[in-house]
Amino acid sequence: MRASNPVLSRLAEAARDTLSTTARGDVMTRAGTAGKSIVLLALCAFSASYTWNQVASGNTGIVMPALLVGGLGGFIMAMIVSFKPNTAPITAPIYAVLEGLLLGAISALYNIRYAGIPQQAVLLTFAVALGVFTLYRMNVLRATAGFRRMIMGATIGIAVFYLVNMVLSLFNVNLGYTMSSSPIAIGINVVIAGVAALNLVLNFDDIDQAVAMGAPKKMEWFGAFGLMVTLVWLYLELLRLLSRLQGRRD
Repeated sequence: MRASNPVLSRLAEAARDTLSTTARGDVMTRAGTAGKSIVLLALCAFSASYTWNQVASGNTGIVMPALLVGGLGGFIMAMIVSFKPNTAPITAPIYAVLEGLLLGAISALYNIRYAGIPQQAVLLTFAVALGVFTLYRMNVLRATAGFRRMIMGATIGIAVFYLVNMVLSLFNVNLGYTMSSSPIAIGINVVIAGVAALNLVLNFDDIDQAVAMGAPKKMEWFGAFGLMVTLVWLYLELLRLLSRLQGRRD
């Protein structure tokens, strides 16, 4: 299987390695992966609510520690899960908790400036994800070879764009995108959010192929982790987009 999602590509490897040895009742399923995804999202939401409530109660001093611990810790866990998929049953939940700390802090900061924006972004994220899943199941959106190349190319380009933007900001060089509410910035944000949403198609297809190949059941945690990574990305892009739109109205 040619898995173009860098997180889920190892599902195929695990499936090939265990295809002949995995017991019939001990294989990865779509329902099992969905259940693990719900668990990870619940852990993330619980952790995020803690940071959110702390800020709401006036403890703004928690923001920076949450950003550092959640951001750095989440990144380290993500790397471990990505390169050692067999650790996913343990590391994926830890990642979800750490990511929740980060998202809770970021969301609280956005909420201070634009009240209600985070809640709107959460609802919009799940609405978009449901819409993409429906179109995928109806075969309207298909992970063809060309589609995979296009989405992966766009994703890599976006990663490079953000990296360059971050490096330049260290030297006080502003590309005019991060905090801008200009039509160009909004347009770029829409495109990036669209690419994030379409990455879900690759997630769904990679999981379906891994299930068909008989990946071991513990890889459900790995598949759930991959879905969560994309959903977090989509949420952050929609949060940023809604704040830009609100900024133009104010």
